[in-house]
Amino acid sequence: MTLNRNVFWIIPLLLLALPLVLNQYLQYVVNLILVYILVGVGFNIVVGNLGQLAFSNVAFFGIGAYASGMLTYHLGWPWWTTVIPAGLFGALAGCAASIPALRGVRLFYLAIMTLAFGELMRWAYIRVPGTGGSMGLAVPEPVGFGLGDSAWVMTTEYQKFYVFLFIVVVVVIAASRLLESRFGRAFLAIKNDELAAAAMGIPTGKYFLLAFALSGFIVGIGGAMYAALGLHLSPEDFDLIQVILHFAIIMVGGIGSLIGSILGSSLIVAVPEVIRHFEWLVGSEEWIFGVAIIAVILFLPRGLSSLLAKLHPIFKDRYYRK
Repeated sequence: MTLNRNVFWIIPLLLLALPLVLNQYLQYVVNLILVYILVGVGFNIVVGNLGQLAFSNVAFFGIGAYASGMLTYHLGWPWWTTVIPAGLFGALAGCAASIPALRGVRLFYLAIMTLAFGELMRWAYIRVPGTGGSMGLAVPEPVGFGLGDSAWVMTTEYQKFYVFLFIVVVVVIAASRLLESRFGRAFLAIKNDELAAAAMGIPTGKYFLLAFALSGFIVGIGGAMYAALGLHLSPEDFDLIQVILHFAIIMVGGIGSLIGSILGSSLIVAVPEVIRHFEWLVGSEEWIFGVAIIAVILFLPRGLSSLLAKLHPIFKDRYYRK
């Protein structure tokens, strides 16, 4: 049977029926997966497509979440009006995080500097007025659409799901189109050989800035969704554990793959929840999680997306290169 890429449109349509069969808790887990899909997509742009070992993703995530939470809590903005500003704040953070890369910092040095950026932001969440300090920030019930008395408040996980799904589909499609364009090809050229790319006339500095800003924008939107999902933000939500989680998502799913970001997010978020339902496995989440990551790295170094690509070419990202 011949498949074409239009089959992927069936997936969001099928997902629309999930609230009919899931309870509130399972729906929350699905919503959390949608949040981390954007986190994985944004992280993969810098690490997988640009080829830079940068761990500023957790900073983008936290900045987007706090930007959305503070705009709703202090200024009374409806949540839906904070999504784009949260992405823009994340993009500004991406521009700031790209400065070491623009100055020629690479590899582990770039990793340490961007990791420090995330820790600096965690310090800011505690010290900056209006963030709630170490006690965290209570986020009001998110408003999906509308203003004033006509506002639609998302009080259930089912309502959040439909809004989240719409955002994720739009962002993933936009990211896919961009990565298939000359911008994506420039990212791959820089990843494969930065000096050769510069010799061919590609303005590498411009594309470094663009990649980090785009990554920050996407992850910042994911942060706004995270704020609406948990309704409480704490500095501990954006610690080094988040860095490991984000890295695990793209490693397990597939570095440089949009499909991999979706698969990795689904697996990394869902598996711990499944384990908690087995009493004899409670308390073993960490080692099972670690063994799973090691197994994928050893036996599927290109992640789960490479396994799907072997089953059928339709699952191979068109911009992806081995």
